[in-house]
Amino acid sequence: DFCLSRGLGDVYKRQDKSKVAVSRIPKANNSVLDGGRIPPQAIDLEQAVLGAMMLEKNAVTDTIDILKAESFYDPKHQYIFEAVRDLFGTSKPIDLLTVTDHLKKKGELQAAGGAVYISQLTSKVASTAHVEYHARIISEKHIKRELIRMSNEVMKEAFDDTNDVFDVLNKAEGDLFKIAENNMGKSVSTMQNVVREAIEEIEKASKNKDGISGVPTGFYGLDKVTAGWQRSDMIVIAARPAMGKTAFVLSMARNTAVDHNMGVAIFSLEMSSVQLVKRLIASETRISAEKLRKGDLRDDEFQQLHTRITKLATAPLYIDDTPGISIFDLRAKCRRLKMQYDIQMVIIDYLQLMTAGSAKGAGNREQEISSISRSIKEIAKELNVPIIALSQLSRSVEQRGGDKKPVLSDLRESGAIEQDADIVSFIYRPEYYGFLQDEDGNSNAGIGEIIIAKHRNGALENVRLRFVKEYARFDNIEGFSEGANFPSESPLPANNEFDSQGTYTIPSKMNSFKAVSYTHLRAHETGRNL
Repeated sequence: DFCLSRGLGDVYKRQDKSKVAVSRIPKANNSVLDGGRIPPQAIDLEQAVLGAMMLEKNAVTDTIDILKAESFYDPKHQYIFEAVRDLFGTSKPIDLLTVTDHLKKKGELQAAGGAVYISQLTSKVASTAHVEYHARIISEKHIKRELIRMSNEVMKEAFDDTNDVFDVLNKAEGDLFKIAENNMGKSVSTMQNVVREAIEEIEKASKNKDGISGVPTGFYGLDKVTAGWQRSDMIVIAARPAMGKTAFVLSMARNTAVDHNMGVAIFSLEMSSVQLVKRLIASETRISAEKLRKGDLRDDEFQQLHTRITKLATAPLYIDDTPGISIFDLRAKCRRLKMQYDIQMVIIDYLQLMTAGSAKGAGNREQEISSISRSIKEIAKELNVPIIALSQLSRSVEQRGGDKKPVLSDLRESGAIEQDADIVSFIYRPEYYGFLQDEDGNSNAGIGEIIIAKHRNGALENVRLRFVKEYARFDNIEGFSEGANFPSESPLPANNEFDSQGTYTIPSKMNSFKAVSYTHLRAHETGRNL
């Protein structure tokens, strides 16, 4: 082992102190670190695990998906494990004799230490009871060695002034992502545990009287169809330009963060964080974005501005406006936000502006978008949060006749988006295309439809919302009047129905279990302040 650690591939020292010549074997994992330190290793456990695999059939099935040949520090053990895996892959018996014979046929017996060394491995096994735990320790040592190797390469490249710093950074990100992706597999869950988790979720949902089991959007019709955005889901919201994609997700983020105090992360690749916040302020204060941009406000509007942004300023909304963010950066930032702020929803505006990064950037744009789409779904499952990704639609919508409602085939650049998403919905405003009335003769002015075209776990429906272009916001279509935050159809109370603070409680139209309090609502019909 000492000779191997020093890189001497032709000779190794056996336990009986004799020396045997062997063929040159890989020594990539056996370099001594700077300062004379030996890389992380567990030689005794490697011997015990390989011995157990040749003694007990169950030991092979328990460890074969945890370990790889490179997981072993000793190159001899890499050859032996490869032989075990070859036999396992062809459903042949695995024992001391079959492994030795397979290595002999491949011409690797001496490189694996010889028949005597292989036979000694079985004597290292006291019990096969903890072989899976031992295998995981070996895997952890391998991960540490990989991190050390990657760090040394990054240091070497960083000291080289001829290298572009961003190329070095991209390569480091890709290598780190590859290490995590290749070694962090999720174990299989037993049916008993999964059923228990499912029952707990069902019981929790039954206690929630509004019928929302996921993250609420604040749009009653949409929440009724989806029961809120479900955790680990990837939701794609697509539309043509100027349909109100950003306005919709900002309105939704505001409802989730302000009304329900749930953390929301917004990754804006198109607009700066200040621009987004200005749109949120316009939506919240009901002051036009044009007035805010020019600063042309009356005294009462300034007062309205400072009064109504209090809740918005303290809402758990987190905005990242990094342009062209890579999927690696997105994963890292989402993990950090989840740990620090326990975010419950992620919004990406928008998907086609993302990059796959150096590790997955090869190929055409369609392949890159497919890679990004798959990675977004992986992040949603890993963090157990819904991720809403905005997407562009192709021009085929404009070229089509009829009502120009989008369909799934209109998704731009990749069919993988449709495949990976749990929900695909479109934003459609008939007024934009000159359709001023619907089939029943009702006005389409200020109407936006959310068309749910794919719903992996539910129904396909169209949800109508009110779109207020001046404030760039979406509202529930029923019970709201232009320019006010309160229902216009609410009955006026009798004088004796006010409490001591001048507040009257009116049941919400969403359901019969909630009540919404309205304070200082101006009732124009009577001239009274409620």
